[in-house]
Amino acid sequence: MAAQRQPSSPADRLRELLARPDLLLMVGCYDALSAKLVERAGFPLAFMSGFSVSAARLGLPDTGLLSYGEIVEQARSICSAVSIPVLGDGDTGYGNAINVKRTVRGYAEAGMAAVMIEDQVWPKRCGHTPGKKVVSDSEAMARIQAAVDARNEGPDILILARTDARYTDGLPEAIRRAQRFAEIGADILFIEAPTTEEEVQAIAAEVPGPKMVNLIEQGETPLLPLAKLEEYGYKIAVFPLTLLMASMYAMQGALNALKEGRVAEGILDFSEVRNLVGFPEYYREEFRYATDD
Repeated sequence: MAAQRQPSSPADRLRELLARPDLLLMVGCYDALSAKLVERAGFPLAFMSGFSVSAARLGLPDTGLLSYGEIVEQARSICSAVSIPVLGDGDTGYGNAINVKRTVRGYAEAGMAAVMIEDQVWPKRCGHTPGKKVVSDSEAMARIQAAVDARNEGPDILILARTDARYTDGLPEAIRRAQRFAEIGADILFIEAPTTEEEVQAIAAEVPGPKMVNLIEQGETPLLPLAKLEEYGYKIAVFPLTLLMASMYAMQGALNALKEGRVAEGILDFSEVRNLVGFPEYYREEFRYATDD
């Protein structure tokens, strides 16, 4: 009997995407349903946004209130719902270097293709809000070294290394930290919240390897055309909050309509909702195992 070909891992599928010459457009999700919508829309990968998960799961801001256990459970739910690679926000790793290694292993076991580890102090803050602080250079490097070591010790997952030093110490320091992360062995580099096109271009020119740029509507970073970002040399452009913002806007509109005694407009047909959540697939499986009883 011929041996069956083993399916590629989420990390392998992400590596294949990173090897392509074009820019990858990535959208943020926060639960299994939003991840399924991203995949059905034809996007090649998705991002589990910590901001969005904290908002959707807890109804609270992205200020370190979400625990490791809660985020890993959400990661497992998201990854089990889709076949595209998902990159996950791992915040600061939820503790010291040993915690970082546990976080990397936990995200890999949950099915994540990559985990993002950052250099903020704990509790961290959203990258496009004030009050951010970063840890010392030595602690930042130790975090990324621990993440790379965890990856090298077995889990098949990529390391996305992030620095928020642009806010606290200026762009040159942020670039230096990202360069050091690359030397340590991080797979993807990310400098959060450049504020001008010139800074966006400088990061692309001076940071080696695959680079990600974070695009938030009304955020700190200018929303440059994707063709321009590709020209500068970015590999991933992520819109982490678009789905959350759109869903909140739509839900508020529907609630206001109902409160005013009107039928909500601009909503999906019930048949489409049933299709999206998987009723047809369930019915096929139910029929497959039907008995005479």
